[in-house]
Amino acid sequence: MTATTKERGRPRKFDRDQVLRQAMEVFLDRGYDGASLGDLTAAMGINAPSLYATFGCKEALFREALDLYVNSAGPRTRDELHKSDVSARAAIEAMLREAAKRFGNGRGCLVVLGATHRTADNEAIFHDLAERRNETQSLIRRRLKQGVADGDVPAATDIGTVAAFYATVLNGLSLQARDGASRKQLMGVVDCAMKAWQGLLGAA
Repeated sequence: MTATTKERGRPRKFDRDQVLRQAMEVFLDRGYDGASLGDLTAAMGINAPSLYATFGCKEALFREALDLYVNSAGPRTRDELHKSDVSARAAIEAMLREAAKRFGNGRGCLVVLGATHRTADNEAIFHDLAERRNETQSLIRRRLKQGVADGDVPAATDIGTVAAFYATVLNGLSLQARDGASRKQLMGVVDCAMKAWQGLLGAA
């Protein structure tokens, strides 16, 4: 066996964390459905057999990439809601502004835009992303309930509706960013959303 043959027979070594991050970037740009196997392997610098051997399949790769995205980008947004030394209004505004800064790169959020239409091929991914978005809305609802306990949110407030409103604004920022809105424009949307606070809670 020649040296060349031995070289070809060796498994290619690569940094798993690095290629996963590269896959995440492709999914951010193209979404789950739009990211082809060729797109992924080209960006990751590995071949299809290596991808399957390392990650199992495209769906499994996406789930790992999604976890990486959420664990690297998501905590900054969620952390704003967990702050107990500010009012509920300030916490929700901080959450939206953090998202506006992060989405200002024009790519939006993978949890929101990863699979916008349910298909036979992406149904499990579609439901997973929907559950994650619902979890964020639950966090907003929980923060509003804390506001009621703290006295800065009226007890008669329709917590579910207000939480849904601000979750909708949060998700909408992502779509606006993907459509080309600048960070300044996204911040303007947040300004408008917070001006609605008094009307949403004032009715209570």
